[in-house]
Amino acid sequence: MKLVSGNANRPLAEAIAAHLNTRLTNASVRRFADMEIFVEILENVRGEDVFILQPTSFPTNDHLMEILIIADAARRSSARRINAVIPYFGYARQDRRSGSRTPISAKLVANLITHSGVDRVLTLDLHAGQIQGFFDIPTDNLFGAPLMARDIKEKLDTRNAMVVSPDVGGVVRARALAKRIDAPLAIVDKRRDRPGESEVMNIIGQVEGRSCILVDDIVDSGGTLVNAAEALLNNGAKEVYAYITHGVLSGGAVARIASSKLKELVITDSIMPTEAVKVAHNIRVISIAPLMGEAIARTTSEESVSSLFD
Repeated sequence: MKLVSGNANRPLAEAIAAHLNTRLTNASVRRFADMEIFVEILENVRGEDVFILQPTSFPTNDHLMEILIIADAARRSSARRINAVIPYFGYARQDRRSGSRTPISAKLVANLITHSGVDRVLTLDLHAGQIQGFFDIPTDNLFGAPLMARDIKEKLDTRNAMVVSPDVGGVVRARALAKRIDAPLAIVDKRRDRPGESEVMNIIGQVEGRSCILVDDIVDSGGTLVNAAEALLNNGAKEVYAYITHGVLSGGAVARIASSKLKELVITDSIMPTEAVKVAHNIRVISIAPLMGEAIARTTSEESVSSLFD
C-alpha cells in the first residue's frame, strides 16, 4: 500500500496514514511559475496499491487536476491498482440539468477521473447517491452518520433530541441518523428563490421543548442553517445544533454562523478547516481519519467496506 497526498488536506492524509500505522509516500506535487501542476512520485510504486488522498475543495479545479496528474504518474509508474480517496467530491451539486443548455458537471468529472487511470473511488457522503452511477469503475460512498451518532450520544441528551432535515431532499440522510440515536424526525419546508438564498416556510413536526439537530451533507454559505435554526427556535425548540459532513463555508459563512442562534455546528475534516473555523466559538471539527483509514485497509485486503455501517 502506498498513500500519496495532494495539497488539499495534508493534515487529514497524515492522520489517515497514522491510523494505518504507515507513512505518506514521498512525492512532490508543486507548481511551475505559470501555475501548471507537476507531480513526481519519489518512491517505487510498481505493483503496489496506490491511494491518492485528496478532497476536491477550494480551489476545486486545482485540486481535481492534482488527482488526475497523480493518477497518471502512478499509472505510468506501473502501480497495480490506483484508488482515488476523495473525502469531499466537488461538483457533486451539479448532478443533473438545472435548466436548458446546462451541463451535468458531476458526470464530466467522473469521466475525467476514470480516464486518468483510477481503478476505484472512495468518497464520503455524496450530495446525491446516484453520482456513484456516474463512474464506470467501482465506487464506495461512505457515510458519516456513525461518527455523528457517536458524537451526539457523547455530547447530548438524546432522550430529548429531535433530528431535523433542513429540506425535503435530505430526509433520507436525516432519517438514517435519527434511527441510529432513536430520535424522532422533523423537516424544514423551505423555498429557494435564487441560488445561495433560502426562505423557511414551515416546520413539519413537533419541535417544542426539543434539542433539535439539523443534519445535512454540505454547509456552504450557511444561510439555510441560520434560517432553519431561527425558525426552529421560533417554533419552541429548546436549542439547535447542526451536524454537517462537509464544511465548505465560503464567503462570510463562518461569521454568519458565529453570530447566529446555532448552539453548535459540528463538521468533519473532509475539507481542511480554515483558521476562522478553528477559532469560531460555536464550530467544532471531528475527524474522519479512522473511518477513511479503515475503509482503505479493507479495500486493500479485499474485505467488505459496507459492513462498516451495519
